[in-house]
Amino acid sequence: MTIGITGGIGSGKSFVSRLLAEHFGVPVYDCDREARRLMNESPTLRRQLTALVGADVYSPDGQLCKAAMIRYLFASDDHAAAVNAIVHPLVRQDFHQWAGQRLSSLASRSSVPNVVAVESALLVEAGMASDVDSVWLVTAPESLRIRRAMQRDGATEVAVRERMARQLPEDRLRQMADVVIENDGRDLLPQISELIHSLKDSYNHA
Repeated sequence: MTIGITGGIGSGKSFVSRLLAEHFGVPVYDCDREARRLMNESPTLRRQLTALVGADVYSPDGQLCKAAMIRYLFASDDHAAAVNAIVHPLVRQDFHQWAGQRLSSLASRSSVPNVVAVESALLVEAGMASDVDSVWLVTAPESLRIRRAMQRDGATEVAVRERMARQLPEDRLRQMADVVIENDGRDLLPQISELIHSLKDSYNHA
């Protein structure tokens, strides 16, 4: 089984992922982190991003220039769509390879047989919702999400709201979610533990 963890900025996706990994031994593929890795390591991505964004998207030492990428991404919705159209397919392919490797050796090491997870703010937009068996939406009140994002990124409220406006509305995500995890300050571990036990029961009765 594959779990897809998604949610808007500041919702707490990474915290849920960390709980899954630390308390239940579930391997989690972090799309943001792996996308950054692929943008540095993949010759195909390097070539395509340089052609799209410009030579300054990579620094003289060959590493992705985060500032140049951010400027391009947030200049317009069309720019973001163009970058995503290049990056998402390779991330999706890399995830499938990763999941296959993890699932083949997971049963003896995880407290949850044959379960992996993928974390992505753009799970739906990247077409990866169809790659998972269960979509888990992590949600929180908007004011709390903004405060978390401001503290984490050192961003202004205006900047955070601009990023939120570029993501799918939460009501759309709720319609597509199989599970909604309320991260409004309550203890998340009992919620996740109950979900994991349900997965184990389903696995044992399969």
